[in-house]
Amino acid sequence: MNLATTLAAAEPNEDLARISNVLIYSAMAVYLLAFFAHMAEWLFGSRSKVARTAAALTPAKTAAKAPEVTAKATGGGTATLERPKVVTRSVTGSRDVPDGPGASAGDEKGDLYGRIAVSLTVLAFLLEFGGVLTRALSVQRAPWGNMYEFSITFSTVAVGVYLTLLVLKKNVAWLGLPLVTTVLLDLGLAVTVLYTESDQLVPALHSYWLWIHVSTAIFCGAVFYVGGVGALLYLFRDSYETKLASGGQPGKFATSVLERLPSAASLDKFSYRLNAAIFPLWTFTIIAGAIWAGDAWGRYWGWDPKEVWSFITWVAYAGYLHARATAGWKGRKAAYLALIAFACWLFNYYGVNIFVTGKHSYAGV
Repeated sequence: MNLATTLAAAEPNEDLARISNVLIYSAMAVYLLAFFAHMAEWLFGSRSKVARTAAALTPAKTAAKAPEVTAKATGGGTATLERPKVVTRSVTGSRDVPDGPGASAGDEKGDLYGRIAVSLTVLAFLLEFGGVLTRALSVQRAPWGNMYEFSITFSTVAVGVYLTLLVLKKNVAWLGLPLVTTVLLDLGLAVTVLYTESDQLVPALHSYWLWIHVSTAIFCGAVFYVGGVGALLYLFRDSYETKLASGGQPGKFATSVLERLPSAASLDKFSYRLNAAIFPLWTFTIIAGAIWAGDAWGRYWGWDPKEVWSFITWVAYAGYLHARATAGWKGRKAAYLALIAFACWLFNYYGVNIFVTGKHSYAGV
C-alpha cells in the first residue's frame, strides 16, 4: 500500500474531531473555575500566619528599650555593672528565612479553596487530555502535527508536570495560580488564532521520529516553563526579602502574596534543579531532530530558523548551567539568565512558526 492509499484510507473522523473541540472548550471552562478558586485561596486564606519572613529579616529595634544591667562580683568582692551585648542579625549574604506555606497559609478556609482549586485543575486536565487523545484518534496519528495541536498538548503536559510534583509532595501549591492563568492564555490563543482543522500530515512528517522528537520537545518546554515561573517569582520574592532586610516596609498586598511563596533561596534551587534535570533531554531533542532531518531532507543540519533557534535555546540554557556551576552565579543573575533562555524557547515555539518562513512552516497556523 503506497502513501497516497494510506492517506486516503485514513480520512479524518469528523465526529471525534468535534468531540475533541468540545472537550478542549470544556477544559477551558473548568480551568476558569480553577482560576477563581486559586484567587480565593490567595485572597481569603488566613493572613495571620504569613509574617515569618518579616520576623526573620526585619532588623531588631534596640533603641526602644535599654538593655538590662546585671551585676558581677570581681575577685575583691566589688560588684561591677556589665551591659549585655546586643546581637544583631546580618542582612548580607545568604538569608536563612523560612519558606512560605503556599497559598492558603495552612488555615481551614484557605485549605478548602486550595483543595477545590486542585480538584478543578485535575478535572480540567482530564478533559484536556481527552481532547488531545480524541484529536489523535480522529486522524490516527500523533496529535502534534500543527501549532494548534502542539499548544493543547503543551498545556496538558505542563499541568501534568504540576500535578506530578503535587503527588510527589513537593511544595508547589504556589504554582497553581500562574500555571492555570498561563494555560487559559495558551488555550485561548490555540482555539482562536492557531486553530487548524483535523487533517492528515504532510509527507515530510510521516515518520516515527514525530513521536520521539516532538514529544520530547513538548515535555522539555513544559518543564522549562515551570522552571521559568520559579525564576520569575524568585525575583519578586528576593526583592521583598531585600526590602525587609534593609528595614523597608512592603505594602500589605505584596506582603500577603509574597509571604506565601517559598523563600528566595528555595525558588532559586527549584528553578535550577528543574532546568538542570531537563537539559540533557533538550540536548537529545536537538539530536533527534537532526537525525530526522537527515532522513527527511537528506541533511542533518541546514540552518533552518527552527534549527537555529533550538540551538540558541540550547546555548542559553548551557550558559545558565555553566555560570552556576563554574562562576557560582546564583540569585538574580542566574534568574535573569534562566528567563532569557526560556524567552528563547518561547520564540522558537511561537515566533519562528508565526513570523519566519522555513522548512518547518508546515507546522502552520
